Amino acid sequence: MSAAGKTTNRTNRGVRPLDIQNQGNCIVAVIGAGPAGLYAAHKLAENGVRVVLFNRDIKPGGLAEYGIFPSKYKMKEGLRKQFRGILSSPLIEYYGNVVIGQQGDLTLSELRAYGFQALVVTAGAQGTKWLGLPGEDLVGVYHAKDLVYHYNKLPPFSERKFNIGQRVAVIGVGNVMLDIAHWLIRYVKVAEVVAVARRGPAEVKFTKKELEIVARNLDLADLEAEFQRVAPVMQAIGQDVEAAKSYLYSALPKALEPVSDTHFRFEFLASPSRIIGGEQGIVRGLETEDTTLISTNGDTQAKRLNTKRLLEVDTVIYCIGDRVDDTFGLPVRKNEFVKNPNPRYPIDGISFEAYDPDLDRPIERVFVAGWSREASSGLVGIARKDGEMASRAVGQLLESLPSLRNPQKLLEEVHSYFDQLKKPVVTKTDLFRLEEIEKTQAERLGLEEYKFDSNEEMLKALGLI
Repeated sequence: MSAAGKTTNRTNRGVRPLDIQNQGNCIVAVIGAGPAGLYAAHKLAENGVRVVLFNRDIKPGGLAEYGIFPSKYKMKEGLRKQFRGILSSPLIEYYGNVVIGQQGDLTLSELRAYGFQALVVTAGAQGTKWLGLPGEDLVGVYHAKDLVYHYNKLPPFSERKFNIGQRVAVIGVGNVMLDIAHWLIRYVKVAEVVAVARRGPAEVKFTKKELEIVARNLDLADLEAEFQRVAPVMQAIGQDVEAAKSYLYSALPKALEPVSDTHFRFEFLASPSRIIGGEQGIVRGLETEDTTLISTNGDTQAKRLNTKRLLEVDTVIYCIGDRVDDTFGLPVRKNEFVKNPNPRYPIDGISFEAYDPDLDRPIERVFVAGWSREASSGLVGIARKDGEMASRAVGQLLESLPSLRNPQKLLEEVHSYFDQLKKPVVTKTDLFRLEEIEKTQAERLGLEEYKFDSNEEMLKALGLI
C-alpha cells in the first residue's frame, strides 16, 4: 500500500484495507459527494481504483456542508480540509451540478452502459418524511431538512421563502429538533417553541450539549408542571422520573446566555393528529391526541387514548427523519432503498448491495451506503464508516472482475458527454477556485465564512455562465 494509505490507516483504526489485485484498471462511479461518498471514494482511490464522483450540488460535503449548524465554523472547516484532501487525489474525478436519477442528467442504466465496474449510491435521503396528517398542505407547515438547507445556504433552498410565525410547534425530540429550535430561538427569535413528543421525557434522543444552546430559554415552571403531569404514566412502566428530569436540567449549568425572550417548552405524550388552518390557508393550530406508554419486551411504545388537545401555533415543523428519493431509480421499501437480504459481499454482516424485491434478485454491481443504505442514521462519523465499509464490499466484487482494457476511454466518454450537456458542470478545478473566491469575499466583508446564495451566483463567479 502507498504512503498515503499508511497515513489513512493510522487515523482510521479498525478499517481494513481493500484487497484488489488489478489496481489501476478498475473504475467505479460514486453517486453523491457527502461524507459516505467522499470517504468511499477515498478508500477506493488509495487502493488504486479510479473513481468518478457525481454530485447533485455544486459543492461537495452533503450534510457535513449543509447540515451542521452554521456557527460551528471550526468543525465545518476541519471537514472541508479533509474533503479537499480527498478530492486532490489524481484518481478521483469530480462532476458537480449533475443530477443522477430517472429525471436527471444521467440514469443509473446509462451510467452502467458506460462500463463502470460498480456504482456506489451515496445520494443520502433526499425525500421528505411526513405523517400524512390532514392540513399538511397549509402555509406554515415545513420539514426540518428544508429549513436546515435554507439557513445553511444550499441552493435552491437558500432562495426559498419560509413563513415562520411567532408560535412554532416542532415535532420530534432529537438533535435535529434542537437544531431547528436553536435557529428559531437565537436567530429568528420567535415568541414560543413547543417540542411535541408522542412518548415521554425518558425517550428524548437529543444530547445534553445540543440542549445547552437553548436551555436558558426553557420555561422551567412549565417543564416542572409537565413532569408532574406525565410522572404517573412513566412510573406505571417503571421509568425513573427523577433521572429523566435530571438529564434535562443538567444542561442548565453550562447553557449559553439567552439572546431572546423565546419560551421553549415540551409537550410530552402528545401524538399529532391534524393541523388546523385559518384564513388564507395559514396554520392556526396543531391538534394532538393524548397517549400513554406501554412496555413490551423492554421496548417503550406510545398508545393513543382518543382524547384530543389543541395547541395554538402558527407554524409546524416536522423533525422526524427523512426518506430516500422514490424517483432515483432503485426499489424503495420503508423509506430506504432495498438491500440484498443474502449479500454476496457482506461486510461485518451488513449488506450494501442494491436489490430488486419484485424480481427477487440483486441489482448487479450497484451498492448503497450512508443514508442511502439506512436513512437518517447517524451523522458524519457514521456516514464515513459506512462509506468505507461499502468500499470494502465493492473491493470484493472488483477482485472477481477482469481489468478494463482501456479505462481512459471510459473517462473520456464521460467527459465528452458533459462537454455537450446544455448546463454547466463543475470540476475539481472549479471547486478549488470557488473556494478561493468565497474565502476572499469573507475576508473582504470581515466574516467567518461567505457563501453565495444561489447556484447561479456560484456559476457566474466561476465564469461558467
